[in-house]
Amino acid sequence: MKLMKTQDAVGQVLCHDITQIIKGVTKDAVFRKGHVITEEDIPVLLSVGKDNVYIWEKGEKKLHENEAAEILREMCQGKYMHPTPVKEGKIELVADIDGLLKVNSDKIKKVNSMGEMMIASRHGNFAVKKGDKLAGTRIIPLVIEKEKMESAKAVCEGQTILSLKPFVHKKVGIVTTGNEVYYHRIEDTFTPVIKEKLAEYDTEVIGQVICNDDHEKITKAILSFIEKGADLVLCTGGMSVDPDDKTPLAIKNTGAKIVSYGAPVLPGAMFLLSYYNENIPIVGLPGCVMYAKRTIFDLALPRMMADDKITAEELAELGEGGLCLNCSVCTFPNCGFGK
Repeated sequence: MKLMKTQDAVGQVLCHDITQIIKGVTKDAVFRKGHVITEEDIPVLLSVGKDNVYIWEKGEKKLHENEAAEILREMCQGKYMHPTPVKEGKIELVADIDGLLKVNSDKIKKVNSMGEMMIASRHGNFAVKKGDKLAGTRIIPLVIEKEKMESAKAVCEGQTILSLKPFVHKKVGIVTTGNEVYYHRIEDTFTPVIKEKLAEYDTEVIGQVICNDDHEKITKAILSFIEKGADLVLCTGGMSVDPDDKTPLAIKNTGAKIVSYGAPVLPGAMFLLSYYNENIPIVGLPGCVMYAKRTIFDLALPRMMADDKITAEELAELGEGGLCLNCSVCTFPNCGFGK
């Protein structure tokens, strides 16, 4: 591209959008990239402060911002999302389905560290709904080296930076433990909370079993649900380190692989996550899930609903951002909890 005096630019092709900003009235392009400047356009261009304009001269080594923006969009866009039209080097990505957003943190950091281009996304590992904005991308200068965009593409190694995993239907079994509930000494107020949270997803509660503090009975109840086709088993109660709290032992005795007993999240420190046959989560939910507005369960459930396996390392990373502030008005997930 080259810079030319506006009065001399009649017949030339603009290489970028020209934006007009009138407070309270408009903020939009009066001329778009590719517009051929006419004599009548000159006063308009001068009125928006353009004494000089950049004229497009297509070269072999440089890309216009909109062409480069399409490359950056392609690097980011995964399945189940669509782009907005390119405008001034900017493209946004929007969800086509309800699902779990995944972000490759290493790759997005590397691309943003290259300069002259940017990707701003939502936090990964959180639920999104159809129509939600997922990310915005932009090329900063009007033109950018082709070689630089090729280097950025190489960072992705053929994989998109963003992906969206659809939620799947889950059959859920609930195992309620504790002598106090089993012998009807207190009302079971835990299960209604669990069912309310499950109702946010495509779930089918196939049953609830109430057990006393007999770890063998708890183990049997868990395995019985799996035999009946449960994709997820949730155990409530008996999750502390008291001698009569038997749920962790009962889960271990199913043969499930324990990912972690304990998580650096408050509320939710006594959370237990395990997988039976590598793909069926058996979860021990601490008592805080019953009375706290948001807990570790709210961070883990979306991932389980998308068949996104959680590792011990990922649980450990929740320590930074894992403190819920118990705000008087809860705005989760539009807050720092879990981030």
